[in-house]
Amino acid sequence: MKSYWLWLLFNVIVWLFALLYFDQSNGEMIWKLFGTALYFIVFFITPLVKHNHNYLLTLLGINTVITVLMIYPISDVSFNPYLILILSLVLAEGFYYLHLRHSFILGGFSFIAIMVTTFTSELLLYIQIFIFLYWILLVAAMIFYKKTKEHSDDLEARYDALISEYRSLKRRRVSEDEITRQEERMLIAHEIHDSVGHKLTALLMQLEAFRLEVSEKDKEHVQSLKELASMSLEETRRAVKSLKTNETGGLPGVLRLIRKLEMESYMRIHFSVKHGAFTAPLTGEQAFVIYRSVQEALTNTMKHSTVREAEIMFEAPGGSIFRFEISNPISEHHPYQEGFGLTSMRERLERFGGGLEVFQTEEQFIVRGYLKLE
Repeated sequence: MKSYWLWLLFNVIVWLFALLYFDQSNGEMIWKLFGTALYFIVFFITPLVKHNHNYLLTLLGINTVITVLMIYPISDVSFNPYLILILSLVLAEGFYYLHLRHSFILGGFSFIAIMVTTFTSELLLYIQIFIFLYWILLVAAMIFYKKTKEHSDDLEARYDALISEYRSLKRRRVSEDEITRQEERMLIAHEIHDSVGHKLTALLMQLEAFRLEVSEKDKEHVQSLKELASMSLEETRRAVKSLKTNETGGLPGVLRLIRKLEMESYMRIHFSVKHGAFTAPLTGEQAFVIYRSVQEALTNTMKHSTVREAEIMFEAPGGSIFRFEISNPISEHHPYQEGFGLTSMRERLERFGGGLEVFQTEEQFIVRGYLKLE
């Protein structure tokens, strides 16, 4: 968009000087102003058809004809040098947007127009030769630029394809690694359940049978052994249950989320832990709320920020509350409005006696929240 306004500025400046070059008392000035207005009408239409090269070539050809008709030296009017600059701008616009074949057509048409205008005017021979050489060099430079641009676009397309394939392979590798780890965890859980669990269960049954046969004075000792075996069985069951559970929330989930964003989106994330956040006694639901809050904040960063960079900070000061902060730099300061995601985040934190604070400074957008620890 900035290039369009810059291009418009160039055209306005050159046309202004081209009109000032004429005699202002000339009666034909009103027609030249009309032609200038028609030129800029076509100029404003060209962005609408820039993807259809046939239409764009036609409009640029029309602007070439308008330029020659408005600035062509007639009667006692001398040659207007700004004609060369205006046609150069039209030619440059054509080579920028059109295919090379269409660019050659526009270049040939512009070359014929500038040569006819030059050699039918009362210019000295060396000036005509200079204009001829200038136009030849301009077209050659445009052709070189076009070939370089097409080669660069081709390399960029290949690079994007390679990056897409690279990200796909990384996602597949991470997914396969996760599946492999889960299968290994399940295998270990089954092994523990089938071997250790069954043997502890058999041991409990044998201790119970033995307790019924021993004397009264040994029953207390056997009972303590039975309780120890029962506690070992419960711990084994908890370990098996933990191995079978594929937990995605909590602080480990946040770390996996950060890893995924860095791999797939080239997002730079600075992660810091302060004041014993990793040892904070978070419940499963609290850890999940923190995970979802960080995920929502990073998702907003991906959607609305032009800077792919964020800072995440966790802390648990005094062991009574758990605090987190997500901040990302902003390039433009725009007013914001809380959507459904931030509202849901605030409601979740308030259920645990916490709260959410969202604000922006001149340089950063900050999401800060906390919840109380049990």
